[in-house]
Amino acid sequence: MSHPGTSRGSGRGRRVRSAAIAAALALAAAGALGGLAGCSSSSGSATSVTAGPTATAAPANGAELTPAAFAAALKLPGTVILDVRTPAEFASGHLRGAVNLDIESTGFTAGLAKLAKDAPYAVYCRSGNRSGQALAVMTKSGFTHAYHLGGGITAWQTAGGEVVTG
Repeated sequence: MSHPGTSRGSGRGRRVRSAAIAAALALAAAGALGGLAGCSSSSGSATSVTAGPTATAAPANGAELTPAAFAAALKLPGTVILDVRTPAEFASGHLRGAVNLDIESTGFTAGLAKLAKDAPYAVYCRSGNRSGQALAVMTKSGFTHAYHLGGGITAWQTAGGEVVTG
C-alpha cells in the first residue's frame, strides 16, 4: 500500500525527506556536542549569569563544566560564584555576582575556612587551571557541592558570556 509522498516512483519526495533527515541529524549532533563556541549569535544568552536556562540538577561535586552548563548551574538557588584569580584580574572583568578569593594568596585557605562547606560553589579562573586546583583543595577540605568552568573565563567570553568590571 502506498502513502502520499512515499511511493517508489517519487524520487523527489525521497530526496526532500532525506535532506530533512540529514538536517535534523546535523542539528541533533551539534546539540549533543553542546554547540561550538561562537557559532551562534544566541550563544551569549546560554552563557549568562542571569538569562537563559537553569540547570535541572546540581552538577556533581568536582565536575568540570562547559560554559553553557556552567551558566545554567549558576542559576540554581544559593549558588556562590567564586573567582579564584588575582584581585587585578578580577577587577579587569568577572562574572556578575562573583566573589574573589585568590588561590595564589596566602589567605586562600583561611578564606575557604570561612565558607559554608555544604553550599553550592561555581568556581572559575582565567583558563580552568587554577579553578581545578582550587576545586581539589575545596574537595579535600570537605566541600560537597563545588564544580568549575572548564577553560575558565576565557572559554566563557569566547562563548559570548557576560563579564562585568569594577
